Amino acid sequence: MRTGERQSFAARVRDELIRLPAGKPCCMLSEISALTQTSGHLAFRGGGWLSVSYRLEDAGVARRLFQMLKKRLGVNPTLHFTQTSRLGGRRTCVLTLSGEDARTLLDALHMTETDEDGQMHLKRTVPRHPMTRQCCRKAFLRGAFLGAGTVTNPEKGYHFEWKADDEHLPQMLEKLLEKCDLPFHTYVRSGQQVVYLKGAQQIADVLALMGAGQSVLQMENTRIHKQLRAAAVRAANCDEHNGERMLDAAQKQAEAIRQISLKQGLFTLPPALRELARLRLENPDLSLKELGEMMDPPVGKSGVNHRMRRLMEVAEEI
Repeated sequence: MRTGERQSFAARVRDELIRLPAGKPCCMLSEISALTQTSGHLAFRGGGWLSVSYRLEDAGVARRLFQMLKKRLGVNPTLHFTQTSRLGGRRTCVLTLSGEDARTLLDALHMTETDEDGQMHLKRTVPRHPMTRQCCRKAFLRGAFLGAGTVTNPEKGYHFEWKADDEHLPQMLEKLLEKCDLPFHTYVRSGQQVVYLKGAQQIADVLALMGAGQSVLQMENTRIHKQLRAAAVRAANCDEHNGERMLDAAQKQAEAIRQISLKQGLFTLPPALRELARLRLENPDLSLKELGEMMDPPVGKSGVNHRMRRLMEVAEEI
């Protein structure tokens, strides 16, 4: 992150997930599986061998994947960086496994099978192991987010999504989300399948599932602040509306009093009504309560309201 640049909410979620412990061996394998489906690339080499490479824009995600591959599978990826001229010269971290290391990975993910001639082939089915345990399902969702997920700043709205280049990933995510009772939607954008969640509560739930507890708290704080701001705006609008109604009523009262003055004169009114009539003409923008406080002696709002009704009745009679 550049100096002075404000970190996005999605980046803060990613940083929190990166710092989480790798977890149990089954969870590490599920997270590796998700990152393989979101960021992995397979290439065939001579003699039927494969190499697997990961392209990751976040160095923290690359470091986490490197550590899990080494700790869980005992493989040693090579690491190098590539830099593009687009997007401000952003660097991409590339992890590569080749030879036996690539085969170890693919075998662990149940992505390969061997034919009768001993030749290795890739399976076209989705690996099943992330579905077996709740902890593994959480780890898979976390890995999928680190590889291909994003979330909108809750100040602006509520949207959480995974983008899928791999044809099997949307199926896996849909099954996992159904098991977690999280409502989701899908659509195609620029040729990519997108699985997404809408609604503050659903997004808070999936963040909590992945282990981003601090991000959930931040999101809840933002939601509370937004609700308070909305309540303040409604109150201000209500006050403005009430003020407009008060001014309209005051204008009608002043017009009625002027009619009384023209037709028969205010001196014909009882002293209590005459005092109120003159105060209203002199103060067309004050409320009835404020007019009552100016009277001698002061009169409560209900008393002023009663006298004003009598004035309006006199105006109607004449």
